[in-house]
Amino acid sequence: MSLKDTINEQMIGAMKSKDTLRVGCLRLVMSAIKNREIEKRGELEEAELTKVLAQLAKQRREAIEMYEKGGRQELVKKEKDELEIINSFLPKQLSGEELAKLIDEAISEVGASGPRDMGKVMKMLAPKTAGRADGKEVSEAVKQRLAGEQA
Repeated sequence: MSLKDTINEQMIGAMKSKDTLRVGCLRLVMSAIKNREIEKRGELEEAELTKVLAQLAKQRREAIEMYEKGGRQELVKKEKDELEIINSFLPKQLSGEELAKLIDEAISEVGASGPRDMGKVMKMLAPKTAGRADGKEVSEAVKQRLAGEQA
């Protein structure tokens, strides 16, 4: 069963159990998927579905950060709940150690010697971390690692 079918089934289940938060969140996810399919003019592959979900998760994390700065705790809770629902459909997130190992492998594979090689390393890492780690976190970790190697 595809990821899209799984999301649709869970949305139906949430409707039956009258879980309004879950229904709303899953409708939003299905809407984002549908919009992306319209842009593409065709069905999305699993990797593309994961990318849409990762984008929605990133939006939730950014919203949580903004609401916390603004002192809007009720909205922070809602966004965290939605983020949890969206994350349940994403692949397991990489731990710090797993990410560090992937970064080290990419650096040695590319032969990176300093910060100027960051683009090469990120190009190598992007497919391996897609949907499993936040791009901003990966970028920061690579930047720190390359700066540490050069020093």
